[in-house]
Amino acid sequence: MKRLQFIALMLIAGLCSLRTSVAAETSGLCYELRIYHAAEGKLEALHSRFRDHTTKLFSKHGMTNVAYWVPQQNEGRRLIYLLSFPDAAAREASWKAFAADPEWISVKAASETSGTLVNKVESRLLGLTDFSPVVDEMEAGGTFEMRTYTATPKNLPLLLSRFRDHTVALFSKHGMQHFHYFTPLAGQPGAEDTLIYFLRHDSAEAQVKSFESFRSDPDWVKAKTASEAAAGGSLTVPDGVKSELMTATDYSPVK
Repeated sequence: MKRLQFIALMLIAGLCSLRTSVAAETSGLCYELRIYHAAEGKLEALHSRFRDHTTKLFSKHGMTNVAYWVPQQNEGRRLIYLLSFPDAAAREASWKAFAADPEWISVKAASETSGTLVNKVESRLLGLTDFSPVVDEMEAGGTFEMRTYTATPKNLPLLLSRFRDHTVALFSKHGMQHFHYFTPLAGQPGAEDTLIYFLRHDSAEAQVKSFESFRSDPDWVKAKTASEAAAGGSLTVPDGVKSELMTATDYSPVK
């Protein structure tokens, strides 16, 4: 009996992995999560360049501006944003055309007469999970949250199943508004073990209250216990859940 249960769990995990891969790789859209670390004293100049020039040039070259945020605790002078493209090949073509655009070259040079605006750029290509809700519009204002989960070895399919079957609905029950849920595309860092998603809350205080009520919900406790029994332990590594509270910039399409 135990052997049959083990085989069944392996089959389920394999199907979930395939389902997730298909969702991320063939849903069409390719998303790019970019994090800029501004040089000291240059964050406002970076915002001005995005507000006045960069976002328009992105659109000119076929990039969709999805959202722009700054962390509420921003000692690292970061700008976090999401772009989307029809597919990964379109992304490559768009960035190549953008980098060669004479207007961008002129804007960049003019903005950096007293030094570069960005010390470091992080980029990761993402695909929507099959359970990521359709987002028609978001309420303006509030607090956005970026959450990054690192799954224990080979347990990403089980983690995604728990979100698909339980977590997403329970988030809604406890007043959280969904934005998007992603896994990194094949070949990207974290493709085998990472879930990245975004929520909106009315405030930072509302975020705390929502998660407190979520974690004490008997339905969540039951789902968590069952999923960890199937996995033989936690679905995330120690310290494997990261949360970043953020505020949308004034030039973000999503406020």
